[in-house]
Amino acid sequence: MEGRQEDVVILAIESSCDETAAAVVRNGREVLSNIISSQIALHTLYGGVVPELASRKHIEKINQVIEEALAAAQMRLADMDAVAVTYGPGLVGALLVGVAEAKAIAYTAKKPLIGVHHIEGHINANYIENPGLEPPFLCLVVSGGHTHLVKVADYGVYEILGRTRDDAAGEAFDKVARAIGLGYPGGPKIEKAAREGNPNAISFPKAKITDNPYDFSFSGVKSAVLNYINGCRMKQIPIVEADIAASFQKAVTDVLIEHAMAAVKESRIKKLAIAGGVAANGVLRRGMQEACQRRGIEFFYPTPIFCTDNAAMIGTAAYYEYLSGKRDGWDLNAIPNLKLGQARD
Repeated sequence: MEGRQEDVVILAIESSCDETAAAVVRNGREVLSNIISSQIALHTLYGGVVPELASRKHIEKINQVIEEALAAAQMRLADMDAVAVTYGPGLVGALLVGVAEAKAIAYTAKKPLIGVHHIEGHINANYIENPGLEPPFLCLVVSGGHTHLVKVADYGVYEILGRTRDDAAGEAFDKVARAIGLGYPGGPKIEKAAREGNPNAISFPKAKITDNPYDFSFSGVKSAVLNYINGCRMKQIPIVEADIAASFQKAVTDVLIEHAMAAVKESRIKKLAIAGGVAANGVLRRGMQEACQRRGIEFFYPTPIFCTDNAAMIGTAAYYEYLSGKRDGWDLNAIPNLKLGQARD
């Protein structure tokens, strides 16, 4: 951006689900602070995220995490060049807390306001620790609410190659974990249980979508697990939780890896990144890394703290929006079902 100052420092806010987060990011890739207040302990009592409770908790915590983020960065609001916030997709009440806060801060401090797409944030998390990563590349976004295979053509320019037709991968992990009595959150609990199990003990199905080979479907494998458990109970066969967890995890990660490798081959883009909460799964990371090494593909992934919901990734995405000249007005609103690449009104 011609004539801009050398450094661009952005205060970023994320409140799309059950983490209240704020970060200060300089020049898109340098995280000066990254504060996250998690609500996992609260929602574990209910076996999943309760939207109304999440919204209330965001209201309680948001001022505190923003103050902590500025203090940790040793900066003041006056030092910021812009205020960024997730405006979708996510839980509408949770999103509204962050959007209202960001608008109030930006208006009072006379700073530009930048709305950021949550999935775009996850993709951009890969830039934080990988200074050499630049578009074009492919990115597999796998979280509790989303499973997307995306071509990143340029900064802020995305083409969705495939997406889930039903459950997201993380959602399937949560439901299966609940079914075998592991509790919430499902992803880490399935991975831990699976370490003691045999991934080849049970053959669970892998769905193929005929009209788009890059699309995903995880409701079938979830149902297969539930049917297997019910069948064991009816026949009074012992249920080996570790084997179920390991076999289910293998069925999901195999599909994710197969789809990503097929997309790399067809696109001839030799760079692949993963992002989102499920990208913290060790089996997926190792499997993807091995598949990439065999094919001579560069593989990128964020450390776990940048896989789960955080504000640093929102600040990174906002930086490239800022450079492109995108700004939002005071009419910015939460859009719970916002699509990637959807134009602002």
